[in-house]
Amino acid sequence: MNISSEVRGRDKFKKVEWLLNLLTECLNVLPMSFRKFLFVLFRNMKSIIGLGIRYILIKSIAENCGKNVSIHPGVYILTPENINIGDNVSIHPMSYIDAAGSISIGDDVSIAHGTTILSTTHSYGKKSIPIKDQSIKFEKTVIEDNIWIGSKATILCGITIGHGSIIGASSVITKNVIPESIMVGIPGKKIKTR
Repeated sequence: MNISSEVRGRDKFKKVEWLLNLLTECLNVLPMSFRKFLFVLFRNMKSIIGLGIRYILIKSIAENCGKNVSIHPGVYILTPENINIGDNVSIHPMSYIDAAGSISIGDDVSIAHGTTILSTTHSYGKKSIPIKDQSIKFEKTVIEDNIWIGSKATILCGITIGHGSIIGASSVITKNVIPESIMVGIPGKKIKTR
């Protein structure tokens, strides 16, 4: 069954966009630390009101946040001030996004539930020091436009996923993905081009 464009979230968003933008401007006068506190506080709020609150908060915190971004309940976004989100992006429940090293998400991206997107990793080169005590590496992760990330997929730090790609459920992406690829498995392998 296809969903008609009349019932899509983007149509509902257009009707209240002016109000969401006004509320975002009002929030911008508050200290960043307080806005981040509110973002965590409203993390699990259900209903369309929870979606709206998370939208205006992420729009006031993120490096950039486009139109019609839905962050569903139970999504963890660490260091949200280092994330750049395009238009028409949905991030579904139980996803974990660590933007400490910077994350860019393009337009028309769907991130299914339980997805992990990282921009940091541990250094492990010094055998005399426990891995957990070694430094952390920060690397930008890029999710280009028109991408579908299946449930429970993991995108490691420093990866670029090319536009138009599909990442299969439970896949682990350890290398850059060329545009229009369908990737599955652990580690993720290209099975075909769209």
